[in-house]
Amino acid sequence: MLAVVVVLLLAGLKMGSLYKRAYAPNIYPKNNEAAVVYIRTGWNYSQVMNALDGMVTIENRKSLEWVAQKKNYPAHIYPGRYVIDGRMSNNEFINMLRSGRQTPVKLTFNNIRTLEQLSERIAGQMEFSSKELLKALRDKSTQEKYGFTPYTINCMFIPNTYEVYWNMSVEGLLDRMHREYQSFWNKRRMHKADKLDMTPEEVITLASIVNEETKKNDEKARVAGVYINRLREPMRLQADPTVIYALGDFSIKRVLRKHYQISSPFNTYRVDGLPPGPICFPDIASIDAVLNYEKHSYLYFCASPDFSGYHVFARNLSEHNRNAAAYRNELNKRRIYR
Repeated sequence: MLAVVVVLLLAGLKMGSLYKRAYAPNIYPKNNEAAVVYIRTGWNYSQVMNALDGMVTIENRKSLEWVAQKKNYPAHIYPGRYVIDGRMSNNEFINMLRSGRQTPVKLTFNNIRTLEQLSERIAGQMEFSSKELLKALRDKSTQEKYGFTPYTINCMFIPNTYEVYWNMSVEGLLDRMHREYQSFWNKRRMHKADKLDMTPEEVITLASIVNEETKKNDEKARVAGVYINRLREPMRLQADPTVIYALGDFSIKRVLRKHYQISSPFNTYRVDGLPPGPICFPDIASIDAVLNYEKHSYLYFCASPDFSGYHVFARNLSEHNRNAAAYRNELNKRRIYR
């Protein structure tokens, strides 16, 4: 009888030990904050286990590896971004990894001017590199696949926040952005673009100028109206942000006469109509401001001398010259010469 009791006690102790190995809390976020475990594409079991130490706190590493082997995790490694927002048992942790139950990234990009900046901003939130994304965006076959040109490929990226998986490929991301682009240009927006006699790419190009001219959402439709009026006159757009873009020097605060002479298809002081593509990635407010432009008779505007970020508008050149002189005087007072 005593032997039976001893055997049962030993079995119970063993079961308790096995239960603790599998189900007791063993994985902790560092510093009591949510931890993110990144498993890169192509990693093997050893690489995953070696990388964990820098991402989470493991109380008993041997018990984790024991559970991983018992659940055959080495044969079920899935890359991805896995979030740990509390204490986890080995069983919970390995189940999450071996099922590929990763947490999506909220991919956000805005306030961007160039493809280089876009690639860096997106790649900073994804597994692929900025060089990989930039190479694809500059590839002619990629541009043609989605119906764009080297000048208009930017149009496919509507600044917003998108849920994507961290290990999504460059091709997968481009397909997703194209679907988002098509969804954005719904029947309502397309109808408004048609009424303007513009393609979506032309609307985005004009919106990019509006976006650079003013950050005040309540003013964007009025600024858009000025440019619509100029296109219909027809007059050259003469938009300073296009000159800055052509120069490639975004530190310029004051556009001078010498800057207007630069030879570029983006310099709207020297070329008629719209530039061949956007000069930034305009936000949705700017795009909708063009589609819902304010109808008025203004043909000119310049920054307000009170430096509020707003503009003063004029219907004729003489009125505009007075407004521009007031702004130049204020620039001089503030010693802003470039």
